[in-house]
Amino acid sequence: MHPHSSLQKSQQRQQQASPENWQQTFRQMALFDLASDMELGFFLAYYRNFAIPSIAETLARNGEISDRPMKRSYDTGIVIYELIASGLDSDRGQQMISLLNRVHRHVPGTTEDFLYVLLTLLVVPIRWIRKHGWRQPTEMEIAAATRFFAGLGHRMHIDSVPGTFDEAAEFFDSYEVRNVAASIPGVALMDATVQVLQDRLPKPLRPVTRLMISAMLDDGRLTTALGLPRAYRWTRTALNAGLSLRNAIRRRRPLSKEPHFSPGSAGSSVYPHGYSSRDIGPINVMSGPTPAGHELR
Repeated sequence: MHPHSSLQKSQQRQQQASPENWQQTFRQMALFDLASDMELGFFLAYYRNFAIPSIAETLARNGEISDRPMKRSYDTGIVIYELIASGLDSDRGQQMISLLNRVHRHVPGTTEDFLYVLLTLLVVPIRWIRKHGWRQPTEMEIAAATRFFAGLGHRMHIDSVPGTFDEAAEFFDSYEVRNVAASIPGVALMDATVQVLQDRLPKPLRPVTRLMISAMLDDGRLTTALGLPRAYRWTRTALNAGLSLRNAIRRRRPLSKEPHFSPGSAGSSVYPHGYSSRDIGPINVMSGPTPAGHELR
């Protein structure tokens, strides 16, 4: 099949997807069509939490990020991708939601704080894709992503999750205007986790990882709050040129038949031989109950 045929068929399928098939539509978007950009968006969403002093203080007090930055970052990604790949109401999905609820049971914070953390995972990747993706997300993809995170929020007992992407973005922006600020814990968390993205960049870019993060965030408020260097014009130009080249190449290749993530599989320095449900999460909750016969592999 010609590369363009593969890409066009997938895009057409995503444009014409039924609203009732929202989980499959989002799965196709996150694991195949726009997988690399969704992953970058999730990275940037993760960092963004450190720019909220109250959230940063809670995360720093927990100690997981500073003590085990690689594990915490990969576990966060694994939980989200498990939910996307398997479905919110699947056995694996229920295990992940149970883990999330155990982890957050005694975490201090307002309803707005929890809602903001949830919506970073929706708003940041969609905005990144709109600006830098090899193609624009379809309206059905955006609606499916919104419904996915609304469903996740409901299962985590987070009230008043917006029903549309525009409403989610409006809340997200308003919350950041009121809450983004520099803090000692936020800067320390950022410093501890720079290595996570650094390890995934090509070697020539690793010495300028912090500058690249600043360019990707493209927001002076955030770079100041996180203690990152302000992005230079050449940094943003280099980033945009690199992404444009990547997108041009991407459009000339067929859509991958292998998903970006496979539940339980190896593929990181943290879990080189794969993982089970008992490996995921903070040390003090990893041994939480797992339904009989439903161990992750």
